[in-house]
Amino acid sequence: MELKSVLRSAFMALLVGTLISACHTDQPADIGGNGLSYQRADSVLKLMTLDEKIGQMYQVSGADSATIRLIREGRVGSVLNVIDPAALNKLQEIAKKETRLGIPLIIGRDVIHGFKTIFPIPLGQAATWDPELIRKAAAVAAQEARSVGIHWTFAPMIDVSRDPRWGRIAESFGEDTYLVEKMGNAMIKGFQGDDLSKKTSLAACAKHFAAYGAVEGGRDYNSVDISMQTLYNVYLPPFKEAVNHGVATFMVSFNEINGIPSSGNEFLVRDLLKKQWKFPGPGLRFRK
Repeated sequence: MELKSVLRSAFMALLVGTLISACHTDQPADIGGNGLSYQRADSVLKLMTLDEKIGQMYQVSGADSATIRLIREGRVGSVLNVIDPAALNKLQEIAKKETRLGIPLIIGRDVIHGFKTIFPIPLGQAATWDPELIRKAAAVAAQEARSVGIHWTFAPMIDVSRDPRWGRIAESFGEDTYLVEKMGNAMIKGFQGDDLSKKTSLAACAKHFAAYGAVEGGRDYNSVDISMQTLYNVYLPPFKEAVNHGVATFMVSFNEINGIPSSGNEFLVRDLLKKQWKFPGPGLRFRK
């Protein structure tokens, strides 16, 4: 795949997500008029230099002087782990008023089981067997996170977890594929609601795609040796359902599967997720 095509695909995902955030922020950051569309993203894309496109794919953590400098230079597309509204407003003002195209930032945070109001860990939530309760908890977390300027959460984690040695089982919904699927869908619904442009909606992220819960020896970031039958029957169904329920984003897993890193796995990301499951990318389900 040519570099130009790779950059365009990755950039469009981030830019459309940025325009989603612009539509539901209190900041005056609408680009190209009212309403969200891929045409708007395309129109901005045509104006950008290669350095600006690469900058939109760059993600930083914190709000220190180095971050501010990079934002001014147009070299940041999203910021993580800043929860102070005053600090976020300052970063957004710099992005919108002191850069050439004024593209607002996407603000992300691990809002896993609550923001200000803390709920049980996802494994504990799954023990309720009550998807509606999980939906309500996620909706509260979304409203609280959005109130300080966060647009995007890295949840739900819908890895099926069957090895108690794995250090991330607390963030999962457990060992049963069906239960993981139902709880994940409920959390997506709670975070996103019916309209991502609402000020109480938080873009969800289905992670980790895929089979992260099957790492050898329960060791984090380890390799996965798995049959296609087990992959399809146990580990993939929650992700397919996440697509069907309109999840805004996906996060690839940190493992390799049968020798191929998930981040470079053409079968998983292109053939399965995009072509077979027809995952449209951020915002298209909510397109106006």
